[in-house]
Amino acid sequence: MTIRWTYAFVDRPAAGFAAACDFWTAVTGTRLSELRGEQGEFVTLLPESGDACVKVQGVVDGPGGAHLDFAVEEVPGFVRTALRTGAELVADHGDWAVLRSPAGQFFCAVPWHEEATRPPVVRGTRLDQVCLDTPPSRYDAEVAFFSALLPEWTSAPGSLPEFHVVRPPAGLPVRILLQRLGEERPASTHLDLACADIEASRAAHERLGARLVHRGTHWRVLRDPAGGTYCLTGRDPHTGGLPA
Repeated sequence: MTIRWTYAFVDRPAAGFAAACDFWTAVTGTRLSELRGEQGEFVTLLPESGDACVKVQGVVDGPGGAHLDFAVEEVPGFVRTALRTGAELVADHGDWAVLRSPAGQFFCAVPWHEEATRPPVVRGTRLDQVCLDTPPSRYDAEVAFFSALLPEWTSAPGSLPEFHVVRPPAGLPVRILLQRLGEERPASTHLDLACADIEASRAAHERLGARLVHRGTHWRVLRDPAGGTYCLTGRDPHTGGLPA
């Protein structure tokens, strides 16, 4: 089952939905679509050019985080494949479905609407990665699951022993990074931005209301105004790869 497009979802508590929308439109150089959903809890971030690949959701329960949407031509077929691979069906909404990976990561299967063109890099950054933070006991199985679910993607170890990258074919906008946590705790998910200049991006994000949480060697962990954490990473925003 070919994945035709990918979306990164910014999931934030409903009380911080407006703040999340303001912040993420600013850092991605986008504007908001009309609100959707029974409670107006979904919105798409529309780029100036290219097709959208980021959405925001206001969640009622929990702290939020992030999740992936896989856009496919035939949702039921993708769901059947995911279930055979080891996923659990959480909710069937007819033309789209919510699933859960073996480690507990949520993702969605949605219809493809002929999206084809990546939006441009904005001020040296691009939101291009969903990081699946996985407890050690489930890490190997989770790597195997996503590698099997996405056979047309490139699955390979990352730059550090605790990372594994599942990279989409050229043209798809969002890739997956699996990160093995250092302790046993529930799985979680966060977003990563590729940055040509981490410190310049950090300063720009802080001016928009983000706060620095942790300073790593080649990454910075920040908290957005809605309370969600995400990372700025030292990768080429055009290719997603590490600098030569």
